[in-house]
Amino acid sequence: MPRDHGFHPVRITRIVDETPDTRTFALDARFPYRAGQFLTFKACDTLRSYSMSSSPDTDGEVCVTVKRVPGGLVSGWMHERLRPGDTLEATRPTGSFCLREDAGGRPLVAYAGGSGITPVFSLVKSALATTTRPVRLLTAHRDAGSAIFREALDTLAARHPARFDVRSHLDDRDGLVTADEIRALVDAEADYYVCGPERFMALVEDTLTAHSVARERILIERFTPAPAEEAPTAGPVTGTITVDLRGQRRTVPQRPGETLLQSARRAGFTPPFSCESGDCATCMARLTDGEAKMRVNNALEPDEMADGYVLTCQAEPTTPDVTVVYED
Repeated sequence: MPRDHGFHPVRITRIVDETPDTRTFALDARFPYRAGQFLTFKACDTLRSYSMSSSPDTDGEVCVTVKRVPGGLVSGWMHERLRPGDTLEATRPTGSFCLREDAGGRPLVAYAGGSGITPVFSLVKSALATTTRPVRLLTAHRDAGSAIFREALDTLAARHPARFDVRSHLDDRDGLVTADEIRALVDAEADYYVCGPERFMALVEDTLTAHSVARERILIERFTPAPAEEAPTAGPVTGTITVDLRGQRRTVPQRPGETLLQSARRAGFTPPFSCESGDCATCMARLTDGEAKMRVNNALEPDEMADGYVLTCQAEPTTPDVTVVYED
């Protein structure tokens, strides 16, 4: 049987204002999880994934930290409507932005821009609590008022002065982050963790690779869903895609370069998805006919793939005719 990717009720026990536009929601959730993972929530008839800022090694409750996005449907609703005692629907924790099991004593170097500090904060707490690894962190925020977890990070630095080096960049004071700031933390033996706005992450990744850091040592957490209308619209018909969702079955012609998720949308369905990066498994479905290859898979286990499950946001057909079934 596949892992439980369904939704479960979780109750909010308390809410903490971290900054004027960022709140931490503490949850009465009994899920086991690893530092750096995330939950996917069902709200406002849509799905959103939010990283846990808590650590299973240091915190007695599960917490997610949500920055309000201007015009954001779910983040705005969570900030305006939710109160302690309210209940949300959430998946079990998932994600691969985690401490490597073979890390040993290798240094951990992290770069966090804006709300990208959320999963990084979880990782830092676990690394300091359960290992002897040196930890280096560069945070980047607009200004001091928007610096999430600033006091908590300063407290950790004071508690671990020989192991934890945290550097704070503020755009209004320092300008934009530079490659020199990124290079200042580089260690040839380190594992690297990167999360933040896309331009920030691209600068960090480009700087690290230019400094001869191996790509397999760089873990990047992205949550940038692709819009439905970006599916390819040209090219020869090469076969068919049949989609079975909520008791309905529809068939559309294949289009080169189109994922099964995009095909399902083109068929007129509104299939489940969240991260659209191959990390959360919200879009998972089972192939009952034909085959498909996933571009990225950071969520499904080998036994699930053996049973025919794919991440439809990443799966492209490799046979002329494919049938994909979304199961409740």
